[in-house]
Amino acid sequence: MHASSDPIEAVSQRLDTFFAAMRVDSAPLGAEAELLTDAAIAAVHGGKRLRARFCLAGWHAVAEASGGPGMSAPTDDVIAAAASLEVFHAAALVHDDLIDNSDTRRGKPAAHRALEAAHRGAGFVGDAAAFGRSGAVLLGDLLVAWSDDLLEAGLAEASAAATDGPARAAAARAEYATMRREVTIGQFLDVAEESAFRTEPDDRHAARALRVASLKSARYSVQQPLLIGAALAGADAGQRAALADFGHPVGIAFQLRDDVLGVFGDEAITGKPAGDDLREGKRTVLIAYAREALTPGSRRIVDELVGDPELDGDQIASLQRTIIESGALDRVERLIADETRTAERALTGARLGNRAVGELRDLARAATARSA
Repeated sequence: MHASSDPIEAVSQRLDTFFAAMRVDSAPLGAEAELLTDAAIAAVHGGKRLRARFCLAGWHAVAEASGGPGMSAPTDDVIAAAASLEVFHAAALVHDDLIDNSDTRRGKPAAHRALEAAHRGAGFVGDAAAFGRSGAVLLGDLLVAWSDDLLEAGLAEASAAATDGPARAAAARAEYATMRREVTIGQFLDVAEESAFRTEPDDRHAARALRVASLKSARYSVQQPLLIGAALAGADAGQRAALADFGHPVGIAFQLRDDVLGVFGDEAITGKPAGDDLREGKRTVLIAYAREALTPGSRRIVDELVGDPELDGDQIASLQRTIIESGALDRVERLIADETRTAERALTGARLGNRAVGELRDLARAATARSA
């Protein structure tokens, strides 16, 4: 069992222990290796620990239903798996910010910008921006490797803990592998959509945006973390299906809320400039719904503006008004509510722990009714 009675604190402790070991490993390799290691550690700090929370909740739901320790004491293997998801998420954010050319993350310089600044501060020669971009690619790769290291350490613990430990570990590994494949494809589809949308009929844009939301966010942020935790608790097919049917619509609603915040969020709360998704050219469901309601002339204007990195405050405000007046914002809010209700129904009658089901519903509300 872990040392802390708070599972999220236990995840943080596991991360801190791992990071300390990584610092020891990198120290003999020189200052530049330490720079990359410190950047990786910084990338994991902060955030809501959403994926860790859903992983723990999946474990709780099955463990409680099976008469196990349930809500009180997640085992070390699930703590390690939850920690690995946070490291993997940091890798995805580093690469995402690089792809989107974002300057900030959580109110601080994005990883590639921080590495760029480190280049200048150290008096290195050459192009500081290129150094930052190249460093961020490798930083994301390092974080993926670290997430694998943490996961495999946890799965080794799972294999040794019980007679069915190897089977549980194998099931968790399969869920994690699915997550890694899908989020990578989803990220590429997100990139591709910014260029490919003109080749598709307007009435297909929303479905294509939902496809990206499913792969890049819903399965990766909610569904697969739930299933990894559930696998480590020994979930049967019915429990897995109930959690999957709950997790996917919650994840879609989570991404739709993120899309709304990417256009209308308060920079002081989100840590990202207002309207950043508009400057980055994100072809979200929100934009698809707005385009469907516009005249061809207005649609052309929106297409000219969305994706312009030099959009000023007045242009952002104009696009925001257009989205509201088109009815797209209301339509997305209704879709968020529909997905949340679908998730609620998936838990009805499921063979999952009652207290854990309450926790799942609380997490769903926190993920879909948020301002950051």
